Amino acid sequence: MRRRLVRGLAWCGAMAVLYVAFHLRSPYLLVWRPVETAALLLACAVGIAVAVRRLRTRRLGPLEGGLLVGVLAVAFAAAGVGEVGYRLERRAVLADGDARALGRHFMVGYRDFDEVAMLAQRGLIGGVYLSRANVHGRSGAEIRAEVDRLQALRRRAGLPPLLVAADQEGGSVAHMTPPLAALPPLAQLVEDAQDGTGLDARVRAYGATQGCGLAALGVNLNFGPVADLRPSGRGPLIDTHTLIRRRAIAADPAVVERVVAAYDAALLAQGVRPTLKHFPGLGRVATDTHHFPGRIDEPVARLAAADWRPFRTAVKDGAAMMLGHVVVPEIDPDMPASLSGAVVRGLLRGEWGFDGLLVTDDLNMGAVFRRGIGTAAAEALEAGVDMVLVAYDPDQYYRAMFGAMEALRGGKLDAAQLAAGDRRIAAAVPPMRSCASRPWPGRT
Repeated sequence: MRRRLVRGLAWCGAMAVLYVAFHLRSPYLLVWRPVETAALLLACAVGIAVAVRRLRTRRLGPLEGGLLVGVLAVAFAAAGVGEVGYRLERRAVLADGDARALGRHFMVGYRDFDEVAMLAQRGLIGGVYLSRANVHGRSGAEIRAEVDRLQALRRRAGLPPLLVAADQEGGSVAHMTPPLAALPPLAQLVEDAQDGTGLDARVRAYGATQGCGLAALGVNLNFGPVADLRPSGRGPLIDTHTLIRRRAIAADPAVVERVVAAYDAALLAQGVRPTLKHFPGLGRVATDTHHFPGRIDEPVARLAAADWRPFRTAVKDGAAMMLGHVVVPEIDPDMPASLSGAVVRGLLRGEWGFDGLLVTDDLNMGAVFRRGIGTAAAEALEAGVDMVLVAYDPDQYYRAMFGAMEALRGGKLDAAQLAAGDRRIAAAVPPMRSCASRPWPGRT
């Protein structure tokens, strides 16, 4: 019995090692990144040595022992090839002029300041994304000084300013808090103004406070407000990150449209561009796109009459828009909105006449990452998206850029379309404003 248990555990371990080897540097393994490859290779080597020893002492049969050694040897080779492949792709990105030609279309998160500073100075990125990891335990002055250093590198290199983005929705998603003060979600303002009286003024005051705080940190693009409608049900069964019911402003599209318009105007007045997210809307999506593909099986006419009304405000008020990894089969049965030419060029640019900034949701998310992040980045740019976001796992930037470079060399990316994206990215950086600290007045 004990021998069977040990053999079972050995096989479970071998298959786990094999899986990790073929998914080396996955965002799901980010926490192990500093030791991931070395630990995996060591585990394979030790496993092979133990299996060979047991073969010699006849504690394993020739067939089973040979299979176990073979599985571990394949894992060892896959890990080595994967690590070498990643390093070669990184080297190609840093050495190839095509990466600089495409750099403006990439926004990245970062853990290593020297690494992101090198990318910024060489024109290999067009924006940075600040996460909780970048601000934890730091003062507002320290964060601003770091952002200013990046922007100074751009000026000295003769490059345009970086877009500096953050997720500061208020409520449960407020990645710049602290040092910024905690604010309630916009939904709370709607609930406090049950008859709608004074709602616009309160939203504008809220946006002014939030915009002023973000501008003080050097942030010029906020990934908010959430324009998705609040779902009527409980949402996806497995929902670790989307949690749209908690984040959405309201279920009524007229209310959301009203709040979005007031918030956008207030944020722009402080020199911070708002971003409506996550088109085509997550309120009807039955999965968490951080892990699984999403789709909306509703007629376009119904979506246009309700879910898309808040997003239409971006056409006239200067907001950017974030594209979610969600398929709308009636428009494009194969591609999520973030990668779909039918959505970008056909619906948003064509039918709506939207000429503002379009940015993907994070390409590290499971809904598109499994396509291959290089493939996804190329497909997004081919579709006409202005910027692709690689936020959670910054190492994936090199794979994403390498995929885009291959698409450019293969003639899949349209030069005129990229140039139009360059123009929109330049226009997306708002004029710098100075504002005095604006404490949120709270409930009146």
